[in-house]
Amino acid sequence: MTARRTPAPVRTWATALVAALVTSLTLVGCVAMPTSGPVRQGDGTVPEEGRVDLLAEGPQRGATPAQIVEGFLLAGSAGFVGEFVTAREYLTGEARQSWQPRDGVVVTGSLPAPVVEEQRVTYEVPVVARIDADGRYTEAPAGAQESVTYELERTVAGEWRIATAPQGLLLAQAEFDRQFRAAPLYFLSSDAQFLVPDIRWFPALNQQTSIARALLAGPSPWLRDAVATAIPEGAQLNAQTVVIGDDGVAQVDLELASTMTLDARALMLAQLQASLGGVPGVRSVQVTADGVPIDGPATLERGGLPDGPVEMVRDGVLTTLDADGLAPVPGVAALTPGAHAPARDESGQVRVLLDASGDLVTVAREDDEPAVLLEGGPLLPPSVDRFGWAWTARPTQGLVAAREGAEPVAVTAESLDGRTVVAVRMARDATRLAVVSRGADGVSVEVYGVVRDASGTPQRVGEPVRVGATLVEAGEVVWLDESLLGVIGRSTGATAVHRVPVSGPTRALPEVPDLVAVAGGKVLYAASGDGLLHKLVGATWVAVPGAEEISDPAYPG
Repeated sequence: MTARRTPAPVRTWATALVAALVTSLTLVGCVAMPTSGPVRQGDGTVPEEGRVDLLAEGPQRGATPAQIVEGFLLAGSAGFVGEFVTAREYLTGEARQSWQPRDGVVVTGSLPAPVVEEQRVTYEVPVVARIDADGRYTEAPAGAQESVTYELERTVAGEWRIATAPQGLLLAQAEFDRQFRAAPLYFLSSDAQFLVPDIRWFPALNQQTSIARALLAGPSPWLRDAVATAIPEGAQLNAQTVVIGDDGVAQVDLELASTMTLDARALMLAQLQASLGGVPGVRSVQVTADGVPIDGPATLERGGLPDGPVEMVRDGVLTTLDADGLAPVPGVAALTPGAHAPARDESGQVRVLLDASGDLVTVAREDDEPAVLLEGGPLLPPSVDRFGWAWTARPTQGLVAAREGAEPVAVTAESLDGRTVVAVRMARDATRLAVVSRGADGVSVEVYGVVRDASGTPQRVGEPVRVGATLVEAGEVVWLDESLLGVIGRSTGATAVHRVPVSGPTRALPEVPDLVAVAGGKVLYAASGDGLLHKLVGATWVAVPGAEEISDPAYPG
């Protein structure tokens, strides 16, 4: 389906690359500034300020199979300048034609020495992550490994060359961090009110062209059924590139395969400007379609941090934290004993919680009684979307969405069959749902695209993308930004809040003793089992003065 469209012992690589900058190696594969050879045409891209692009030397006479492979790996890591011409010198004629370096990247840890067997060189590669040909990042579980083998043969001149090499590149973590940048491709929510990010990782060199091409190609499979795009099918870059001028203007010249309404052009311009606006050196984006400039982008929201203060439960009262300290939320009645897990939308008009029996109910106002939205607990702590639907789950029975005045919807999620749902949290754009679950294979953190009908009623979720693969335990999940989750869990140390990108590496934050809850917004808060509220200041958790005997801190969402 397609998105809806509107009218020998080898050094570790990091060490080897650094060494190549400061010394002239007598072995193959050293990285240096070439002093001879043909002049090669570039792509006209001005490098980022402070960026140093490395150029690799070709194979040396008499090099052993292990040295040839090492040189090939180093040349591949430096190959984005010059389209891997030097790396191909390490290959036989047939392999030069078949090797596709841009088919994907395996990001590695420190490589052990290879195993050399006559004409075969094999590495046991510690895998950190994989990036596919379209820039989609998949984090590898801790301890993941992959066996990578290179077959060599001698040339007529008696020199070793690689006859069989895996497609794509192997890049050490440090080199990947230097060469690649994360970039959001922005698509449209189903109601065309929000820009929804699809994070990809592209080479920093000429990143603007990679972004434009990927945006024209459409969203990732996991998001495809949940979003739309205003870019008409068949649209192409006229010059096959996006040029950034000296004035910082990115020029996008499109050839369209069909006519577009003015509204669709405005939406398309919003997508392109948002997607390209984060590229280093870009100050503005100008778009022409079939030679005609497009002006006036549509005004759309982004799913960043929620608008509203953090709220929590204290002494049976729904309480808010502002500059003056803690105060009761105006207009809300005292909570019934045992009520917990409050959630709300950004307006504060839709408020729900779980009562003592585990049913999902509305929060009572001072002038009315609570309404029961969903019975038959226990239910998971709810999350409220911008359409007024409260999302929860019966742990072994799957996802449910409920709204006052409507029948509850059992939301189909085939990938959750046979699993126990632990936590759910809706993104601000109401298009992506984060779910933590457990099954026979352990804990899993996944993000789903949410498919709705024209009224905004949830219908189903698609196949998810898995994130946070290094987590071995996980509980509560919140959104920290439009493409970043906060997950209470454990990776290598004690339980902590982890920053889990929808596409990228997981990082643990400093520990909070007896951590029980987290609230993600403009300030990150965490609650401990002793009833204290903590906020993250820099890299340190600091207790909030006066915020004692609290529970269930939460921002809108």
